[in-house]
Amino acid sequence: MYSSLTTMSPKEARSFVEKHGIVLQAARGSVPSLAEAVAGERIRGSWWCHPKGREIYGAAKAVCESPDILVCKLVEEKITYVHRRLWPALVRLASRFPRTRLARVWDEHMPSGAHRSRRIAFPNWVPADVARLAEKLSKSEAEAILSPLLALRTERAIPRRVRTRTTRMKRERTRPRPRAAQPV
Repeated sequence: MYSSLTTMSPKEARSFVEKHGIVLQAARGSVPSLAEAVAGERIRGSWWCHPKGREIYGAAKAVCESPDILVCKLVEEKITYVHRRLWPALVRLASRFPRTRLARVWDEHMPSGAHRSRRIAFPNWVPADVARLAEKLSKSEAEAILSPLLALRTERAIPRRVRTRTTRMKRERTRPRPRAAQPV
């Protein structure tokens, strides 16, 4: 973690993603968060309101502009950065992930000032050299490379316990209620 007294340069932001391989832009999760690394602390609420919000924005912009970093929604459908060194393993094991989470995403700024979310579907963004490397990679090698991500997916795949009281209350609300006797 970076000290809150230092500033993270664009190069350091890209190096942070390269070092960790998979990083969330700002959300909390089981992988590191770029926003919290820049802030030097856990962020409560929106990072836009944090005193280092401008620095976080600069770091995120530098990471998003890097040709070696995929911006997608891989982890918990949150903005996720994946370094190029993991792309072959990700492509090799793509069938284990929802295709929408593997799409390259970005925001486009319109002349009106509005933002438009854009995406390139998987595998259209995959460079030819990465596809060739993915073909040469065995499934077990790819699993070893992505083991932290695959462990995370397994934990999330366990269904949460259904609370019977809540379920019962919902059932009672959907049953037709007896009509009250009308006065004559």
